[in-house]
Amino acid sequence: MPSQYLVEIFLPLFDRQGKRFPPRLHEAVRTELVTQFGGMTAHLRAPALGLWKARDRARAERDVLIIYEVMTPRLKRSWWGKYRRQLEEEFRQEELVVRAHRIRTL
Repeated sequence: MPSQYLVEIFLPLFDRQGKRFPPRLHEAVRTELVTQFGGMTAHLRAPALGLWKARDRARAERDVLIIYEVMTPRLKRSWWGKYRRQLEEEFRQEELVVRAHRIRTL
């Protein structure tokens, strides 16, 4: 089987004030990924914990994340860039991590 890309999107469950994002935002992501790629995986049962320290802050920031994954034979960078910016706006984030890995299914 030829190689594919595994694309991962890291989305927060809560905003900066600790309020949970409306479920409709995450539902829209799932719907969009299934529509665009024919399927997706969401890691929901064990959300990831993200910690990072801003240069101007003494305390580390914290995010509880859901990781969404899709596999695709082609990586459309312009589509992913636009979609990342859309998600950053909808989830009120300065920057979201969207990363791609070339994979070979076994």
